[in-house]
Amino acid sequence: MDFQPQETISEGANTHAGTGTGSTMGIGPAVPTIPAIRAAAEALEGLILKTPVVPFQPPWLAEVLGTAEVFLKLELFQHAGSFKPRGALTTMLGLDAGALKRGVIAVSAGNHAAAVAYSAARLGVSAKVVMPATANPSRVALCRTYGAEIVFVKDVHEAFPVGEAIERDENRTMVHPFEGEGVSLGTGTLGLELIEQTPNLDAVIVPVGGGGLASGVAAAVKQLNPDCTVFGVEPTGADSMSRSFAAGSPQPGGAITTIADSLAPPYSLPYSFGLCRQFLDDLVLVDDEALCRALYHLFRSAKLAVEPAGAASTAALLGPLRDRLRDARVGLVVCGANIDHATFATYLAHGAATVTASGD
Repeated sequence: MDFQPQETISEGANTHAGTGTGSTMGIGPAVPTIPAIRAAAEALEGLILKTPVVPFQPPWLAEVLGTAEVFLKLELFQHAGSFKPRGALTTMLGLDAGALKRGVIAVSAGNHAAAVAYSAARLGVSAKVVMPATANPSRVALCRTYGAEIVFVKDVHEAFPVGEAIERDENRTMVHPFEGEGVSLGTGTLGLELIEQTPNLDAVIVPVGGGGLASGVAAAVKQLNPDCTVFGVEPTGADSMSRSFAAGSPQPGGAITTIADSLAPPYSLPYSFGLCRQFLDDLVLVDDEALCRALYHLFRSAKLAVEPAGAASTAALLGPLRDRLRDARVGLVVCGANIDHATFATYLAHGAATVTASGD
């Protein structure tokens, strides 16, 4: 399936750049154009949900953000519980019949694994997923529900070499969790929906793990509304994109010490990094305390039960971006909700306790 045309942006050509942008890579990555993203959205019709956008205006918010208007893009209600089917399906729809017949392989702590399992089931394709042994039990169960074969490994650093070996030995196609044109085209459909559903936004905040979500959303938003500021938010305990921005090239992530395991890749990679550099205006960090507080606020005030990654945009708005976005019209990507009830209850209680203690 052809999602052309696409463009290649050279260094210095991005007119949307803010404090965190501007390719340092010479010739930049192929950018998903709006016609290409619209074509991807059309191809995904019937396979994904057009998730709703709802206002988030609890009474206490005015004390923090003044007259700000906040909107939640509820991607936690997507098939398989997160935004991930957009990129997985777009990638798989681009495969030829022979590749689909041989099946696919994925590496993931859970959300991407579930998305590939869902996508394979919808397309009638065999799927094998490599997951760390520490993966959340609810995500493992979800993968099994969709019929995927699961291979467990020690941790995420071991997962990619194992996945690559299966790809080679079984002649399967790797559906990458965050790298590649198909991924960013797919996630670009989320950005397209958000702008069409909620026009005239001053800012959008999107979670950053490997950059697959942020690259597509930011590319779509900045091309549709160049005046909209797009912020990425990353956990302090999994800051590979921040390290990469600082170095000017994709970097390893170092030790992973965050509860937001779906935002914790082992490294950054060139394509998603390049698009994030070109289209994100800034990148901020939030710690686990902030994630738990935001998780609590979303449950208390919007009745949403999200995983920590799904609370990241809210954590950024209420934390490092609260002064910059006071009185602004802001869209938040709520990216997923795949978490078991016991773990959610633990994070919720911790968030409630820290909110009470801090008076937030």
